Amino acid sequence: MLRNLAIVLVSTFTIAANGTLFAGKVIDEAESGSLNLKSINVISFAPEGVLLIGDGRGGQIVAVETGDIKPSEGKFTTLANVDHELAARVGAPPKGIEIIDMAVNPASGVAYIATRKQDDKSSIVFTVAPSGKIGLLDLDKARYVRIKLATDKGSVSLITDVAWAGTQIVAAARSNETFSSKIFSIPAPLSKQTAGQVFSAETYHVSHGRWETKAPMSALIPIKENDVTYIVGAFSCTPVVKYRIDSIKPGATVKGSSMIELGSGNRPLDMFSYEKDGKPFVLANTFRFHHARKPFGPSPYWTVKFQQSLLAGSDAVNDKAVRRLKAAYQPATDKIEMVEAYHGVMQMDRLGSTHTLAVRDTGKGLELVALPLP
Repeated sequence: MLRNLAIVLVSTFTIAANGTLFAGKVIDEAESGSLNLKSINVISFAPEGVLLIGDGRGGQIVAVETGDIKPSEGKFTTLANVDHELAARVGAPPKGIEIIDMAVNPASGVAYIATRKQDDKSSIVFTVAPSGKIGLLDLDKARYVRIKLATDKGSVSLITDVAWAGTQIVAAARSNETFSSKIFSIPAPLSKQTAGQVFSAETYHVSHGRWETKAPMSALIPIKENDVTYIVGAFSCTPVVKYRIDSIKPGATVKGSSMIELGSGNRPLDMFSYEKDGKPFVLANTFRFHHARKPFGPSPYWTVKFQQSLLAGSDAVNDKAVRRLKAAYQPATDKIEMVEAYHGVMQMDRLGSTHTLAVRDTGKGLELVALPLP
């Protein structure tokens, strides 16, 4: 999933991942009270400590003023059995919560972990400071803006990712319409009257060899290329696709350009960009649902990095997209690499300019750990 928003310029295009791209004010007029969430599918951060919550069952995105804008001191140390520690904080048994998503607040460096309580299926958002102190975000007493996601002929059932794109929020969702893959664009600053524009998305699935309209992107990054706004999304089985969303009429179908194919049998989870040794990359972790039959490593959770420049241009697209693998599952390019040190990473977000904060399955339990950017 995109988290925390930074700016990286590459030749003719810009990716907003973990920072701000022409950032303006996020919230203009907030309400106070209970968030009344029906679910939490995803979380992400906009500037000013504003937490974005995707509630698919409620058909809404809720932007919350956390007030968490003071930088934290110290560095994260590994927190073993993080799910057990979170459960104990609310008096639940060790396996009493399920971790749904995680985001790092770039304003403070504090981790926010969205969970579902197993006994009553209620949503809880924990905070974890670099010191290891665990807190709770009050979902009943908050300042927020609620944005309902509406389609012309149906309703939203799932929000798969949400991100801040400088002057707007962008989100990927699934509806009950024939063209069920949707992209929403919501202009800022946000208020009670804010409404989003919705686009249907059509995607060329490289490994399937056909155009598809059903599956929503499971991770996304907003980009600008030659002053044109795009959304880059990653899908199951596993194309990385860009869509132009400016100059498109609301309700229209936007046809994607598949730029990269990471290999069939995988579902992307999180994605962000970063710079290493002066070169820009994108990092994405995935779940391999073909792991038992054709594993890529010791864990079904594996991570890939690719050169950001692969997302530029319009020549190598769709059936000519750059592939990670060739026959016999051998690497096809040195511009896309598996990151072996990240095996087992289930949730991740960028932590400053040098590290990733990750929830990792070690085989003996879940840990919250800071990993160097590869």
